[in-house]
Amino acid sequence: MTTAKAGDKLPDATVYEGKPDNKVKVRDVFKGKKGVLFGVPGAFTPGCSKTHLPGYISDYDKLTKAGAQVIACTSVNDAFVMAAWGEQNKADGKVLMLADTQMELTKGLGLTLDAEGMLGNKRCKRFSAVIEDDTITHMNVEPDGSGLSCSLASVVLEQLQKS
Repeated sequence: MTTAKAGDKLPDATVYEGKPDNKVKVRDVFKGKKGVLFGVPGAFTPGCSKTHLPGYISDYDKLTKAGAQVIACTSVNDAFVMAAWGEQNKADGKVLMLADTQMELTKGLGLTLDAEGMLGNKRCKRFSAVIEDDTITHMNVEPDGSGLSCSLASVVLEQLQKS
């Protein structure tokens, strides 16, 4: 699968929020809204916990002022792990924590990261995207799949301010 790009629609993927029986369609999250979706290789991992998620939480007010109506984080972890990670980082009310347990979203976006040697299984490449009514307007995928440069909140903020 090719990596999703600006102009592509979000895949019709199901993710989970808070607990395994709370199914969420990604398209429903962004339907009729402008927002930010970002993905990380793993909850509680160093770069994700020290920089990536905290950046979106600390820049929440700036991002919403620039037009984001919803901000969502996804990872190939279970719903309980994502909920606990969000709670630890005080994401409630700011960032939706979406578990992509079946990799429907990750595969649908063409963002599978082979992290078997590092994290034990396949994961999601680190990325960020600006979404407008289910359509990707900006797609930022880290060149190595896990770095912290083009997918940061500061980059997305600039993109929101220009659109």
